[in-house]
Amino acid sequence: MSASPATTQFPVRVFGGPTALFEYGGLRFLTDPTFDAPCSYPAPPGAPALTKTAPSTGTPADLGPVDVVLLSHDEHDDNLDNAGRALLADIPLTLTTTGGGERLGQKAKGLADWESIELDRPGGGTLTVTAVPAIHGPGTREEVEPVSGQVVGFVLTGEDLPTVYVSGDNASLDAVREIAERFAPIDTAILFAGAPRFAEIFDGGLIVLDSAQAAEAAQILGARRVVPVHFDSWSHFTEGREELEAAFTAAGLADRLQLS
Repeated sequence: MSASPATTQFPVRVFGGPTALFEYGGLRFLTDPTFDAPCSYPAPPGAPALTKTAPSTGTPADLGPVDVVLLSHDEHDDNLDNAGRALLADIPLTLTTTGGGERLGQKAKGLADWESIELDRPGGGTLTVTAVPAIHGPGTREEVEPVSGQVVGFVLTGEDLPTVYVSGDNASLDAVREIAERFAPIDTAILFAGAPRFAEIFDGGLIVLDSAQAAEAAQILGARRVVPVHFDSWSHFTEGREELEAAFTAAGLADRLQLS
């Protein structure tokens, strides 16, 4: 007897930062591609500088064929760097924010919150990718987006497939609750974490979930497995592996946490 969707756990390969590769419904998905060597990126006036501190654990050549990029946003180098932009040219479809869809060209499609797209599966049938809310900072979307830009998350669903949530750079547990109302329980949650902060913006407030909030998000979502990403390799993260392990253990969710 084959495993049910609720117990099926497909491999997720994490490359460091926000970049993860997984196969789902016969299609191969890549999140926020970042493959540049460690470096510092020039910052626009008034914006914080970004510094990559560790190399990715693989190269674009290691990926094999990729069918779809799930790009939470294109405006920050720690989510789409120079190597990642070059990679998009060779990938058939990039799903991203509405603004990113306009900026990135013909192979990119911007999705508004709750907008869905059906993708053909190689063996027949379809799967659905639904764009879901994400807020890249503390506060409402109206307060945050003028400072840190537009971000989107994704939920993947399909007949006889597990339900997958990719959070993108989201700091809002209210957004997580909205997503849970429509899609919980989530089989695999790829949660961006790391408690990133910048003194220059939002008075140093969190711009993505910290470890305790990631554990709370897992509870809200009823997540059966959590694969954290985007908690390492950049200087603006204030929490990492140890804090994630401690937070999930304190919440009684250690068995659901999958760290590569």
